[in-house]
Amino acid sequence: MTLAPPRPTGRPLIETRPLRHPDSADRGMMAKRGWWLVALNLLIPGSAQVLAGNRRLGRIGLGATLLAWFLVIVAAGLALFARPVLLWLTVGGGWFSAVVLTLVQVLLVAYVVLWIVLTFDALRLVRLVRVPAAARFAIPVVALVLLGLVGGAAGYAATVVGSTRSTVSTIFGQSGPSLPPSDGYYNILLLGADSGDGRDSMRFDSISVVSVNADTGAVTITGIPRELPNAPFSEGSPMQALYPNGFEGHASSSCGWNGWMNHVRNAAEICREDGGSALYPDAVAHGSDPGIEATKDAAEGVLGIEIPYYVFVDMHGFAELVDALGGVDITVTERLPKGGPPEGWHGTDVNEWAIGWIEPGQQHMDGDTAQWYARSRYTTSDWDRMKRQRELQEAILGQFTPQTVLTRFNEVAAAGTALISTDLPQDKLPEFFDLMLKAKEEPVTTIELTPASGVDEHQPDYAYIHEMIRLALHPPTPTPTPSP
Repeated sequence: MTLAPPRPTGRPLIETRPLRHPDSADRGMMAKRGWWLVALNLLIPGSAQVLAGNRRLGRIGLGATLLAWFLVIVAAGLALFARPVLLWLTVGGGWFSAVVLTLVQVLLVAYVVLWIVLTFDALRLVRLVRVPAAARFAIPVVALVLLGLVGGAAGYAATVVGSTRSTVSTIFGQSGPSLPPSDGYYNILLLGADSGDGRDSMRFDSISVVSVNADTGAVTITGIPRELPNAPFSEGSPMQALYPNGFEGHASSSCGWNGWMNHVRNAAEICREDGGSALYPDAVAHGSDPGIEATKDAAEGVLGIEIPYYVFVDMHGFAELVDALGGVDITVTERLPKGGPPEGWHGTDVNEWAIGWIEPGQQHMDGDTAQWYARSRYTTSDWDRMKRQRELQEAILGQFTPQTVLTRFNEVAAAGTALISTDLPQDKLPEFFDLMLKAKEEPVTTIELTPASGVDEHQPDYAYIHEMIRLALHPPTPTPTPSP
C-alpha cells in the first residue's frame, strides 16, 4: 500500500511571481515591488498592468507605447535622412499638413490621458498600505513627479503642434504662385510700417530686399531709402504704363503724394477710387494688396531683379517678437531718444518730448528698446536709421537658434502671427527652412543705396545701382593666372 506524501504544514506556499502574487506580509519585498512598478510604468507604460494588474488595460497601454515609439523613430529617421519629406508633411503640404498636425496633436493628448490612467492604476497595484512608512510616502511622490514631467512634456509638445498648425494657416493661408528662384536667388521684399495707426495712412518706414542664394543660403540685404525719388518700375508693370519716366509726385488737397519710394502705395491704392483693383486684380486673392504689388514693381525697377514675394512686418508687433526671442544684443554708437514729438512741434529741445534714451554701448535690448532703436529718426539721419534696422535684422536672424525656438516656440509663433503678413507660398516652407539653416553658417551681406555707396540721394543713377546689385549677387570668378 502506497502512502500519500504528507501535506506541508505552516504558512501556505506563495507563487514565485512577486509582481502579480506578492507576499504582502513581507514589507521589504512589497517596497521593492512598488519601485519596480513605478519604473516599469515610466519606461514601458502598460507593462506594469500586464505583469501585475489588468492585462487588457496593459495591452492597450503597450500598444499605445509601441505606436508612439514607432512614430518617434519614423520622425527621427525622416529628420536625419529625408528632412524635406518631414517638413512637407508638417508645414509644406497645405491642407494635408493641417490634417497631419491635427492627428499628431490628438494622439499626444490621448497618450497623456492614457498615461495618467496607467500611473494611478500602477499606484493602486503598489498596495501602499503594505509597504513601509517611508516608501508609502516616497513612491507616490516620485510617481506623480514623473507623471508631471513626462505628461507636461507631452502636453507642451501638443501645444507646439497646435501653434504650428495655427501659425502656418494664419500666415500662409493665402499666397502667390510658387515660383522657382530667379537667376539663382529668391528675392523677397521686406516692408516695415506701423499698421496700427490706420492702414489708409500707412507708409512704409523700412524698405529692403532680402536675396537668398538658392544653393548656399547666403543672404544679401539691400536697403532702399524710403525717400528714394523717381523710382523706375519693372518692365510690364501696370505702374510703368502710368509712369514711364519713373515715379512722380501728384499734388492734391485731398489725397496727394510725392515721388518718394514710400509714397508708391498712395498712388497705386490709397488715392484711387477702385483701391488699385484695376491695376492688380489678383493681389488680394494672393495675400497681398495693390500698394504692396506696386512697391514690388518699383523695387524691381530700382534693383534690376525679379521680386516675386513680400513680407510685411508690423512695427507694433515687432517688440513682441524680440521679447519672444529673449531680446537682442546690439552695440549702440549714438545716444537716441525714445518716442516722438507731438503734432505741430517745431522746437529744438528733444528732452521736451523724449520718454527715455538709448545710451551708447553694448546693450541687450528688450522689444520696446529695439523698436525705438529701429524707428528713432530725431538727432540722427535716415541713412543711420537704415543701418540700425539692418543691424536688428541680423541680430534677430542670429536669435533664431533651434534652442531658442524650441523653448519659446509658442511665444515666437504668437508674435509671428501678429507681426507678419506675406504671400510666400506654403509649399516653399521646407526649402526656405533648409536655406535658413544654411544661412546661419554664412555671413550676411548688406548694401545700402545711400551716398556712402555712391548713390546720389536726389538723382539716383539706376543703371549704376543695377550693376552694383548684379556684381554683389554674382561676383566675377577670378581668372587663374597661367603658369609661365
